[in-house]
Amino acid sequence: MLIVFHLVSANTALSSTAPPTVRIIHSGNACNVEEERHTERVYTIREGETLELTCLVTGHPRPQIRWTKTAGSVSDRFQDSSVFNETLHIQKIQRTQGGRYYCKAENGLGSPAIKSIRVDVYYLDDPVVTVHQSIGEAKEQFYYERTVFLRCVANSNPPVRYSWHRGREVLTQGSDKGVEIYEPFFTQGETKILKLKNLRPQDYANYSCIASVRNVCGIPDRSVVFKLTNKTASPSIKLLVEDPIVVNPGQTVSLVCINTGGEPPPILTWVSANDSLPQRSVVNGGTLTLPSITSDEAGIYSCVASNNVGNPAKKSTTIVVRALNRGRFWITPDPYHNDDNIQIGREVKISCQVEATPPEELTFSWLKNGRALRSSERMVITQTDPDISPGTTNLDIIDLKFTDFGTYTCVAALKGGGIPDFSIDVNISSTTVPPNLTVPRGKSPLVAREGDTVELECLVSGKPKPIILWSRADKEAPMPDGSMQMESLDGVLRIVNVSRDMGGSYRCQTSQYNGFNVKPREAMVELIVQYPPTVEPVFMEMRQGLGRPVVMTCRVLRAHPSRVLRFEWLLSNRLLHAGAFDAQKDETEYTIRSLNKEGWGEYTCNIINEAGAGKCTFQVTGKAYPPEFYYDTYSPLWQNRPRVYGFKLQWTQMNPSAVDRIIAYRLGIRQMGQQRWWETEIPVNATPNKGELMTHNLTELIKPESYEIRLTPITRFGEGDSAIRIITYTPINPHLREFHCSFEEEAICMFIQDKNDDFDWTQHSAATRDTKYTPNTGPSADRTGSKQGFYMYIETSRPRKEGDQARLISPFFNVAPKNPYGITNPPAYCFSFFYHMYGKHIGTLNAFLKQKGLTASEAPVWSLSGNQGDRWRQAKVSIHPTSSFQVILEGIRGPGIEGDIAIDDVTLEEGGCRDPPPSESLPNAPSFHFDTCFQPLLLTSVPRRSPHPSIYGCCGSPWR
Repeated sequence: MLIVFHLVSANTALSSTAPPTVRIIHSGNACNVEEERHTERVYTIREGETLELTCLVTGHPRPQIRWTKTAGSVSDRFQDSSVFNETLHIQKIQRTQGGRYYCKAENGLGSPAIKSIRVDVYYLDDPVVTVHQSIGEAKEQFYYERTVFLRCVANSNPPVRYSWHRGREVLTQGSDKGVEIYEPFFTQGETKILKLKNLRPQDYANYSCIASVRNVCGIPDRSVVFKLTNKTASPSIKLLVEDPIVVNPGQTVSLVCINTGGEPPPILTWVSANDSLPQRSVVNGGTLTLPSITSDEAGIYSCVASNNVGNPAKKSTTIVVRALNRGRFWITPDPYHNDDNIQIGREVKISCQVEATPPEELTFSWLKNGRALRSSERMVITQTDPDISPGTTNLDIIDLKFTDFGTYTCVAALKGGGIPDFSIDVNISSTTVPPNLTVPRGKSPLVAREGDTVELECLVSGKPKPIILWSRADKEAPMPDGSMQMESLDGVLRIVNVSRDMGGSYRCQTSQYNGFNVKPREAMVELIVQYPPTVEPVFMEMRQGLGRPVVMTCRVLRAHPSRVLRFEWLLSNRLLHAGAFDAQKDETEYTIRSLNKEGWGEYTCNIINEAGAGKCTFQVTGKAYPPEFYYDTYSPLWQNRPRVYGFKLQWTQMNPSAVDRIIAYRLGIRQMGQQRWWETEIPVNATPNKGELMTHNLTELIKPESYEIRLTPITRFGEGDSAIRIITYTPINPHLREFHCSFEEEAICMFIQDKNDDFDWTQHSAATRDTKYTPNTGPSADRTGSKQGFYMYIETSRPRKEGDQARLISPFFNVAPKNPYGITNPPAYCFSFFYHMYGKHIGTLNAFLKQKGLTASEAPVWSLSGNQGDRWRQAKVSIHPTSSFQVILEGIRGPGIEGDIAIDDVTLEEGGCRDPPPSESLPNAPSFHFDTCFQPLLLTSVPRRSPHPSIYGCCGSPWR
């Protein structure tokens, strides 16, 4: 690939910075895009299709683009996130993803630009028919009136319309006296109900409900059939199991449900209280099997039968899985004495608690030293009221004697068996004493460094030793595991990777469980967490030119202990300066008075206390900032010769004065998908100012039409930061005989708007046009008759005024000489297009030829004014350019708002116009201008000889 680089201008004093502008276009599978006047755009798409919205922005520096959404979601969570990309792409869009999408562009200049579009997802589900009946008895008469209601429902967007059929007969209101069709008020027209009054034999038939959204987005109608017979009835079922079912863990449980009535035959389903059945469950018809059941699978299971007649039938049963869980005990001293100790001659109570399922099967027994113990006058065994303390048994020892000392065992069991017994041992002796808590010497305050593992300790004395509860004492804050209280069996609280927010006071206290039921004992432990200084900046890049001063500042935000010991400044591990930190200040500075080449590098400031060091890092460099590509270049692409193109590349330099003068740019270019880079240097003679636009022409670009461009500034330091962009272009008519533009694509075939006219041409389709706003003007379809097809038109509504001009300029077309020594006989080209000029205020449509290096001709090569009727017409004219050229289409606003002019299907063919259109002039039509075929740019006016002038075409032949 040969690439020639040509520098047009190193520095152009242009103000290139501009705030962002934005507009949204679509390229997905839209059914329709509506412009709702001045309120919003609505993008309609069928569910399951691909949504693709592109945010087109202008502005320099290049704006950052962000997509956000409300009222729905892209992934059902889009409102909490964003898409930072020009294109929003959603494959297989779902109904929940409809809503308003916002594109926001900002570049720091002015206010952000925001545009929105509402996405309406269309869908239609299969309809469902439900049947209900009522039977009324007439007093003092011997008959029953049986009325049946058939209700049809289908989820849809837009709202669905329903129709009913009985067999092949279409049912409408009034078509049958025994039939009523109506929409209940509360359904807001979305549900059709068919009422069959006092059932007759002919009412027993097949009923079809057809749901329709009128084929919008190509969504076909959907239907459902229900057969009504004299046996039609709502479902009834029976469970062949007990309620509740109590089983042991590991058993296989089968729940059987059968239909006992219903027509059509009901469908049986099983559900659980958790909404989903256990993963290992097996459903076979009406039988649900739970193999090797666990406690987690216990709960309520329901069998539901439905046949869309009446209400579904539902019956439930509860599965209870036997279990004995954790047990606890506590010892209560004689409550009538103000003493927590156990003493001979006093009362003592031992309590035992176990969690059991089911609780009604729980039984307790007591042993003393392994032998069964029965309730007596001195040994009273009771069971606590389940409402007060469920699963609790008590052993009251009245008038404690020396012979009562020993080991008491509480044994819990379930009546149903199958579960191992659960036992708890409690020792009562002269050494059984209430607990006491102390903090070991040197364990409070406890000093630790951030990141360490620490152990807070409370010593527990007494027998038995109770569970210790740890909590925060100085503030309402969670413990390290996230709970408000943590248990410890040995009195030690272990914290891994301690953080600074864990410092403070901790409370340890005794629990009544597995100990004495007395007032809790407690102690306090203070935890001090030291951490190195927190500093800023953690990292800063400082760009500076040679000979300039550099000041680096490292600031302390917080530290513990707050007394900072010292600081040190280093350059690549070489000590530059060190000393004691000034306690009156919270920062330290290092200054380079005049930067030299040896001063470039990484500077580190360490601020040190007892816990460690906080580090500020400064990267001092002379590297230039990256250039910022200018994306809003006017007409950047041109054609040098067939299949060879040029591209005007423009950019500005970010912060050009921050470092040494930029002496050149290194430009790299490669075809997309290729590995090899082509590079050259672009010299810069003068220092670029901030915001100045630089231009460089890329020539000899061939297919593929996509290149990656890399631009790198160069200073005395060396290469700076690079900027990369991709240029993608549409070829400018590689073969003129093939050029055709129907304005269907957003790029509109490389046509551009004239910057010096009064307003712009607008790309539109009849489907998006708001005819209520500008009635009696403009086309109702594109040139082919398609409502979805696009064309260009001028909107003449306010604020446009009479005489305002809108000009549309084509891309450049090359005239390739057949003679290598130049063009002696200019070739002829046929320029044709379709126009629509309908409305009582139609102005003028002109066509001009502009050749490269020349100004546009003052007279048009084609012109027409006034109302031409509500239809598309074709214009053809031969042109004879001698160099590369453009064609310009100019619309001029008439005296009122009913003056929209549209164009479509612009073509350019080699050779003169051979097949001119017939004369279609209207009465009192204005004069017509044309270009003859024998002299380039020779224009001839046609005098008005009659109310119906001839329209002249190629070679002066009248078009009849």
